[in-house]
Amino acid sequence: MTLMQGYGMRVLAAYRPGHKFGPDLQGANLRPADVLLLEGTKAAFERLDRSVDLVPMGVPMDRPYRRSHASLASLVLLAVVALAAFGIADIAILSMIAVAVLLVTCCLDSDEAWGFLDGGILVLIFSMLIIGIGLQETGAVALVADTIAPSLNGLPPIFMLAAIYVMTSVLTEIVSNNAVAIVVTPLAISLAASIGVDPTPMAVAVMFGASASFATPIGYQTNTLVYGAGNYRFSDFLKIGVPMNIIVGIASVLIIPVIFPF
Repeated sequence: MTLMQGYGMRVLAAYRPGHKFGPDLQGANLRPADVLLLEGTKAAFERLDRSVDLVPMGVPMDRPYRRSHASLASLVLLAVVALAAFGIADIAILSMIAVAVLLVTCCLDSDEAWGFLDGGILVLIFSMLIIGIGLQETGAVALVADTIAPSLNGLPPIFMLAAIYVMTSVLTEIVSNNAVAIVVTPLAISLAASIGVDPTPMAVAVMFGASASFATPIGYQTNTLVYGAGNYRFSDFLKIGVPMNIIVGIASVLIIPVIFPF
């Protein structure tokens, strides 16, 4: 791999089917069809593109960091968080203003801004919101909750707490967490009153269950964002998210009664 030194580039990784190069990439011998991951300057990649030694499979499109703008970008982010936290303006409006400031001050250009917009992810987010609103407005969520409620009545407090958490967690995987909390919280309070216990732990279970959404890419907006960026599959969320939901659920059911006794 000493060939790369002539181009002023560094080999980060190498791939050959059925072969492991080991840690010493610089001493490895290349064969036809080997694939290299290289690091270098823009000029180095241009020299490589003109050579006949290697065939570029892809050209890096990332632009160099604008270190002089880092403090301004950080200040804009802190301003958005602070103004939203104090209720001065809605975070959506503040975010759009922040993007405008970053564009005007050349922290990023329009090509970079548009390049980070993934049409497929936007369609998925909008579809998710439409489905959630549809389930909420048609009363489907309330119907599910009201149907399950009679079977929970009369359970011991700890089992009722667990059942409320599971119901909330399952519903929030397909519907907005806010909508689920609005529907399930009054139900949880009434169930607590029916067995004569403090409704606080039941309400806290709804709060945690509605927030712990890991099993689907449509359960929460951040799940959807990393779904596209990380090139994940729906099954990846099930493999990792379901165990996470179970772990958080067990921990919540055990700890909530300790902090908020029945």
